[in-house]
Amino acid sequence: MAAAGMVPSRTVTGLDSAISRAQARLLSLQRPDGHWIGELEADVTITSEYLLLCHLIDRVNHDRERRAVRYLRRRQLPDGGWNLFEGGPANLSATIKVYFAMKMAGVPVDDPAMRRACDAIRATGGPPKANVFTKIQLALFGEYDWNGVPAMPIEIMLIPRPFFLFNIYEISYWSRTVLVPLLVIMDRKPITWLPPHLSLDELWPVPREQASLRFPRMPDPFTWRGLFWKSFFIGVDDGLKIWERFSPRPGRKLAVETARRWLEERLALPGGLGGIYPAMANSILAMRLLGYPDDHPLVMGQIKEIEALAVESDDEVHYQPCASPIWDTALAMNALAESGLPAHHEALRRGAEWLLEKQILVPGDWQKKRPHVQPGGWAFQYFDDYYPDLDDTGMVLMALEKVRGLEANRVRLAKERGLGWFLGMQCEGGGWASFDADNARMYLNHIPFADHGALLDPPTEDVTGRGLELLGTFGYGPEFEPAERALHFIRRTQRHDGPWYGRWGVNYVYGTWSVLRGLGALGVDPRHEYIQRAIRWLLRVQNEDGGWGETCESYDDPALAGRGASIPSQTAWALLGLFAVGHTRGDAVERGIEYLIRTQSADGAWDDAYWNGTGFPRVFMLKYHLYAKYFPLWALGVYRRSLE
Repeated sequence: MAAAGMVPSRTVTGLDSAISRAQARLLSLQRPDGHWIGELEADVTITSEYLLLCHLIDRVNHDRERRAVRYLRRRQLPDGGWNLFEGGPANLSATIKVYFAMKMAGVPVDDPAMRRACDAIRATGGPPKANVFTKIQLALFGEYDWNGVPAMPIEIMLIPRPFFLFNIYEISYWSRTVLVPLLVIMDRKPITWLPPHLSLDELWPVPREQASLRFPRMPDPFTWRGLFWKSFFIGVDDGLKIWERFSPRPGRKLAVETARRWLEERLALPGGLGGIYPAMANSILAMRLLGYPDDHPLVMGQIKEIEALAVESDDEVHYQPCASPIWDTALAMNALAESGLPAHHEALRRGAEWLLEKQILVPGDWQKKRPHVQPGGWAFQYFDDYYPDLDDTGMVLMALEKVRGLEANRVRLAKERGLGWFLGMQCEGGGWASFDADNARMYLNHIPFADHGALLDPPTEDVTGRGLELLGTFGYGPEFEPAERALHFIRRTQRHDGPWYGRWGVNYVYGTWSVLRGLGALGVDPRHEYIQRAIRWLLRVQNEDGGWGETCESYDDPALAGRGASIPSQTAWALLGLFAVGHTRGDAVERGIEYLIRTQSADGAWDDAYWNGTGFPRVFMLKYHLYAKYFPLWALGVYRRSLE
């Protein structure tokens, strides 16, 4: 209802209906065991890589291949390429992978879609200009020289911590799980030779024997420090290639055995290696090279987990990079609770019970940096015991705090363990990262293998904002030492015009929402200049239609921060950020709420036309299909409470 003395606007009078319908829709999506999960859509590369993997391991299903090709055709752009996110430009590496997958599936090169793709690939430089992972994919089929791939000797497995420039625990969890099986592959350098009619000679602008396979020395973006490290690591790569070729390599056998044991330990658990497609696919190839038969449980387990990532219809099939059930469940519960669903509601209790069962109480890779911290976090996927993450853990703990009717001692112990693990993972600089602590040797992003620029897991503004919100939810204030350190991190990383960067969601709108929620929960005075600066930025980037939106291209061009067509999830983030620091009135808020009510569909849900999530900034974007189902509900609920 409206506050005393206020005349309810047309927007306010439509709130109850919008919230009720959105709650009903979200509740209808809850699974019988209590959890929520939505599709996590990636670009076409995952589906293309899956089709190519099936040819490498002799598991081609022609019906599935045909339906995947139909999906790939639908996603092709008018210029012949394929992009990394809806509305984005064509990407060379994605286009090469799709072209290759379609050719392997039997699509002839004179097909109009293939002709247009071939022209687009040649016009943008062909395979030598593709990214490293695309070159490795081609090398597995003899379509790229292994000498043109960065050297990553298997002996990396033997490099100890912590006094060396590089070891597998100084890179992010996702890089580690992809790299370890890849070290086995790159040690053996296998080739599945193709018949001449399937070769990719037509993609090379010049004959491949004349093409330069040298790595570019210019860092992107350019800095003198980046130029130094880039040149240094290219020199190291040249030296490693000579060493691999001519050295007796006495530690090679031990390194292979170390990699095998590392893989066996992690593949024996459910959920697939790291819970992500690239790591699982690489592990299948690595285990086969190590002599494991195709029907070995460790191999079949990875195949089963990959097949579970399929999104199927009668006519099409495509593949997700991973599953997001814990994240979706925690966010759905927070949205329902903050939109007025009673704390004892059966749906919230069932969701909480499901989450409690998923708490990870065994050590993982994170203990290499924090050996004295006790486990207690939550993962992103159904199962990923080695790799709990802080963002999920924070969101789960805040959801549990909003539910009643559970067994008190069990919940109290889960919260204590979860909060203890979260606090123990704070980085030296005061921020929080996602999966590790102090994983921030930024020079490693300049090694040739890391041309995606996401080898590391440094502390970020959005996860740190989540940490502040968690502390505030649990009753801590700005004077609490971990909160004080995190606030210093937040102050240092704010952009001069007001917003914060978003690592895991697009982009500055997401980061700013996350930080403002944390500051508001912690009780920081919103009159501080830096908070007012963030508010002014959000108000300035609001669109004419009342919503907010930001293109994924803002990762490449920071001038596009907060700029893009409005979508419901980003509108909800902006509103939730404003509400968190007391900005609940005014024309901008009214227009934002009106946008959400106006764009709600008849079934009570919303849909995002553009992509809203981030895997690796600039190179791998995501669309969380449930974001538009629970974030707008969350914003409407908080707004309604502000009127009471």
